[in-house]
Amino acid sequence: MSSVVVSIAPAKVNLALSVSPPIEGGMHEIASWMVTTAFGDELEVKRLPADRPSRFSIDWHDDARRRSDIDWLIRKDLAVRAHALLEAKIGCALPIQLRLRKRIPVGGGLGGGSSNAAAMLRALDALFDLRLRAEYLEAISRELGSDVPFLVRGGSALVEGTGERLTRMAMPLVHLVLVFPSVACPTGPVYQAFDRLRSDARLDAPRVRALVDAADGGFLRADLPFNDLAEAAIAVAPALGELRARIEAIAQSPVHVSGSGSTLFIVCDSPIHAEALAGAIERDAGVPAVATVTASTPLEEVDGEPRAIGMPAPFADDED
Repeated sequence: MSSVVVSIAPAKVNLALSVSPPIEGGMHEIASWMVTTAFGDELEVKRLPADRPSRFSIDWHDDARRRSDIDWLIRKDLAVRAHALLEAKIGCALPIQLRLRKRIPVGGGLGGGSSNAAAMLRALDALFDLRLRAEYLEAISRELGSDVPFLVRGGSALVEGTGERLTRMAMPLVHLVLVFPSVACPTGPVYQAFDRLRSDARLDAPRVRALVDAADGGFLRADLPFNDLAEAAIAVAPALGELRARIEAIAQSPVHVSGSGSTLFIVCDSPIHAEALAGAIERDAGVPAVATVTASTPLEEVDGEPRAIGMPAPFADDED
């Protein structure tokens, strides 16, 4: 078996997000076109001897652009919870040492914690040679959060319901600038604001599919992304609206909100455009910004060798 896996946890961006009125239990159904990016966190997962307890370390990466206090209990972290969940599901201890180095801002609408959980599941599968199907990992990961099933494989997908229905889509090549405001947009208050502001809300999955179709061939116009939660996020954090207006003046292009916020993003024409715009935003608006690009399931390093993790694998008893 492998001894060390370095697993990448990519940030996700909602290129389109339609939200239903509240359903039973106060939940909301969504229809969203989600993509993963080349920007993300890193998990180094080391297999320990069978008689050793697992241990976990979480810190910011040296090049993290927007940091905040890591003030949650370690057992509450989604990557740690994913480890405990898989141990419970297979009925076997999986002793590890985790070093999680974060770049994705906390509470930024980029699915950082969910992506950490998905990356942990992929890493454990490789590290202990479990050979679990991606569909199985997606199914159990629903217990961790609605974004985690998509992030098990990442890439590009239409995500519907409460995150349980995934339709894989071709990955468009979209160059992006991600902007990290200092304001917070807690998910619960954003959805509460959405319910107040959008009494006429309806789930519009056809509009989401139309955007996917409009990007056929890999090109996405900068004005096409949309997000039903954008207005609610700005209601919760008015400074976000002020910053978006300033960045639109710099970019001369529409600026969009990812998920429930507070991360903003701009669709660019090329990597040169994205790098130049990120620099201009940092200089003129005084907020951290990074250039990135959409990216399919990343390669994990298994004992120093790149390997694709997260794609369907046969069960052990399927072998001859």
